[in-house]
Amino acid sequence: AWFMFRMFGVNEVAILDGGLHKWFTEGRPIEQGKVTLRHRHFTVWRDPAAVRDLEQMKANVATGAEEVVDARSAKRFTGEEADPRGLAAGHIPGSKNLPYDRLLNEDGTFRGRDEIRAAFDEAGVDPSKPLVTTCGSGVTAAVVSFAAALLGREDIALYDGSWSEWGLRPDTEKEIGAGCKTTTTATA
Repeated sequence: AWFMFRMFGVNEVAILDGGLHKWFTEGRPIEQGKVTLRHRHFTVWRDPAAVRDLEQMKANVATGAEEVVDARSAKRFTGEEADPRGLAAGHIPGSKNLPYDRLLNEDGTFRGRDEIRAAFDEAGVDPSKPLVTTCGSGVTAAVVSFAAALLGREDIALYDGSWSEWGLRPDTEKEIGAGCKTTTTATA
């Protein structure tokens, strides 16, 4: 939800760290019943810089201008584990792997900034390049995007098509393995 709000122009967005499950577990108060909302005007606008499409991602494979970070598990990233939707195995050429769960504590809260920074460093993410996050369907990529924002990054975009689009298409290059210089497959 954080990503969607930001993409449509809501800049002051908060996240309930740990979600409702943690809130309930801690015995915090909740309200029930009908809520009366006051009328407010909000103009929705789309920030195109916040999202990447297929053609932009293909161009980035050629230039490497943006750092692509894949939030899927290491086994799905390398192609060791099959995609649950039956898509091609592997990852976008040149992308780095930072599984989203490495950014979270066991209770679902985000790790501290030092741990998050260390996770980005261990994944080999170049902090000088603009960041594009991706995953299987565009959802967990937002976890990596938010973690980067916690570190003060503002140059963050999300490839919403993610592997659901890239892995489905016969005209996209795919890498198998952990590194960037691995077997690449594509058909035109």
